[in-house]
Amino acid sequence: MLTNESAMIALTTLRQINRDLTSVQQEISTGKSISNARDNAAIWAVSTVMQSDVDGFEAISSSLDLGASTVSVARGAAETITGLLQNMKELIVSAQEDNVDRTKIQTDVDQLQAQISTIVDAAQFNGLNLLKGTADVNILSSLNRASDGTVSTSNISIARSDLSISGGETLDINSTVTASATAAAGTGGTAASPGTLDVSIGGTIATSEDFVITVGGADVTFTTDAVSAEDADGVAAGLRALIQAQIDASNPAFDGITVGGTGADVTLTNANGTAVSVAVSTTSAAGTIATAGGATEVDAQTPATPNDTPGTGTISVGGTVTAGEVFTLNVGGTDFTYTAAAGDGADEVAAGLRAAVGTNVTDVTAGGTGGDVVISNLGTSGVALTGAITAANSSGLAAVSTIDVTTSAGATSALTEIETLINTSIDAAASFGSAQKRIDIQNEFVRTLTDSLKTGIGALVEADLEEASARLQSLQVQQQLGVQALSIANQRPQVLLGLFR
Repeated sequence: MLTNESAMIALTTLRQINRDLTSVQQEISTGKSISNARDNAAIWAVSTVMQSDVDGFEAISSSLDLGASTVSVARGAAETITGLLQNMKELIVSAQEDNVDRTKIQTDVDQLQAQISTIVDAAQFNGLNLLKGTADVNILSSLNRASDGTVSTSNISIARSDLSISGGETLDINSTVTASATAAAGTGGTAASPGTLDVSIGGTIATSEDFVITVGGADVTFTTDAVSAEDADGVAAGLRALIQAQIDASNPAFDGITVGGTGADVTLTNANGTAVSVAVSTTSAAGTIATAGGATEVDAQTPATPNDTPGTGTISVGGTVTAGEVFTLNVGGTDFTYTAAAGDGADEVAAGLRAAVGTNVTDVTAGGTGGDVVISNLGTSGVALTGAITAANSSGLAAVSTIDVTTSAGATSALTEIETLINTSIDAAASFGSAQKRIDIQNEFVRTLTDSLKTGIGALVEADLEEASARLQSLQVQQQLGVQALSIANQRPQVLLGLFR
């Protein structure tokens, strides 16, 4: 009654059948034999990593599509420019004859020049122009996973082909900046003018008489002899000596004070920027001590006049700025440089030069706005200003702007130049075509690789629905039989009831 072994075995079997049935039902509903880490941690981890790679390759495919479009625009523009240069060659050939109107031919050449410039400026995709500048462009092409799990990327490098007509060599610093141009020195300042105060001794000098000069609250007292009276000159000399002793002793009340004078005068000079109070007194009505004009202080020092009217020199930057150009500004013998970055214009170059100069030259500062650099000189002598530009790379078609067939010599020279220019544009178009083909090949490989990874992931985690369906039918039958077996096992103890009848 208490232990029914048959029922226990039947129950265990039914539980296992139910677990298997639940697993098969999950496979059928999700389509996966391994849907989480609990099902199979190792295979789930591998499939998850592979899925992350798939996501990465799909992003790379988008990058390659963008790169292919960018290169396609550049290739198409280069091919169009090649055609325009060939048209220009026809005009140049016709200008070799002396019995033609070269001026009208030059008009057609100028129009073709302008059209080439328009195409170069417009040959951009999403803001990236491969026909201007020199810096290479990298396009993300692959995701590489090493055996230790380290991930790295690969790029396809696309070399720009600068087909712009206006290159860096056409940009120059304004002609106002020449070797002889200077920023004139500012107006000179004057020497400092100390404040002074005269103290005069006079009257009838008595014996044992006190003469007192109070400077900044500190008393200096000279007492005449008790036997024979001093004269005014002697009293003044005594006071000068006593004041000098206070100065020598570094009495703070006498900071910046010097003493002088002759005869009966004591002259106080204040070299500080703050006025110093002075008072005088005597113990006798007969002798006198007085300050000039009744003044009660020694005036503060008058500061020197600064160089407040600086000389100035202006440097103007203009023209077409090309990435990689180096702008050099020499101020008083010191070179300051700025290298143009992609997208820089005259304003950015001028700002870079202003920042480079700053206050790095004695008495010279750099200011200005926009494309101007204003050099201000507070010194006492002129400062020479010179400027130069070095182009890191000249434009491949810069010579197009110099073609002039209005003269026989110009037409002859143009015929030689146009061949070089056509070859330059052909090389650019061919380079872009090769790059575009490589991008297309890589993009196709990435798509194939992505499909292969998806197939591999499916083989690892997807369920075999045919097998799962067959197992489902089998387990459902087993479940029914298990229930019947458990029911039979549970009925066996009822046999004991017959013994109690």
